[in-house]
Amino acid sequence: MTSQLNVDTIVDKAGSGGTNVKIGNTSTYVSDGGAVTQNTVQGLAKTWLRMDGTGTPAINDSLNVTSITDQATGNYRVTIANDMGNANYSAVTGAGGGSSNQTLMNCSTPGDALAAGTIDLDLQYQHTVANDPEIISLSIFGDLA
Repeated sequence: MTSQLNVDTIVDKAGSGGTNVKIGNTSTYVSDGGAVTQNTVQGLAKTWLRMDGTGTPAINDSLNVTSITDQATGNYRVTIANDMGNANYSAVTGAGGGSSNQTLMNCSTPGDALAAGTIDLDLQYQHTVANDPEIISLSIFGDLA
């Protein structure tokens, strides 16, 4: 037998500075004093990737990534498993490695390379020389389709 509890108001009597409330499939955090409400699900990364670009590129770990394709030196296509809602998402990238020629990496996503289901990464050493770095990181924030 399942039970159901209906609650209209949750009051933080302990004074811990906030109340976590789950509403439907979203998580909401109400700040101290209840003045600010934030939908925390909206702020979570929907896709992230940590990969090695040296030799044969390999995914070290990921969330919501189907595959990576090595398109050329320093150029990779990441295929997103569950597409984003559109191409207007925020992509945060980073790259580098232990080798001296990989300490100043530029990792970018050209505007025309963003799609709901894929993103292209271009990596260059000192903004001029295409390079396959040891560590490539990507996080994508936005709405899923």
